[in-house]
Amino acid sequence: MNIFKKIALSIAMVSTFAAVSAPAFAAEEHKDKNAVVRAAGEGAGAKIQEAISIADQNGDKATFIAAIGEARQLQKEFRYEQTERLRQRLNDKLRAARESADENLTQAGASAKEALVVLNEMKEIYEAAHK
Repeated sequence: MNIFKKIALSIAMVSTFAAVSAPAFAAEEHKDKNAVVRAAGEGAGAKIQEAISIADQNGDKATFIAAIGEARQLQKEFRYEQTERLRQRLNDKLRAARESADENLTQAGASAKEALVVLNEMKEIYEAAHK
């Protein structure tokens, strides 16, 4: 009788463990990497355009810096091997725009325009490879 209790308890424990752990081992939801990269490129472009318009209107420096910061975060998602050097250059341009915003917003706007040119070049290369 004691063995039957142990067997029943073991079966109950194994079935509980299997029921609880099955969702944990389930496959991750599929993400379309092309859609992620395209969305990152579009989002970064929109934020850079926003920053350029703020600089052109001689707007608020904090808003400019926030837009540049969001663009820097979005460009991190733009992962494509053939544009990796351009992405590094884009990051440098965005960093320069952020750093120069405190001193001269016009110069920061110029750096943001250069960053937009680099981003557009990256998007052209990506789109040419993913038609």
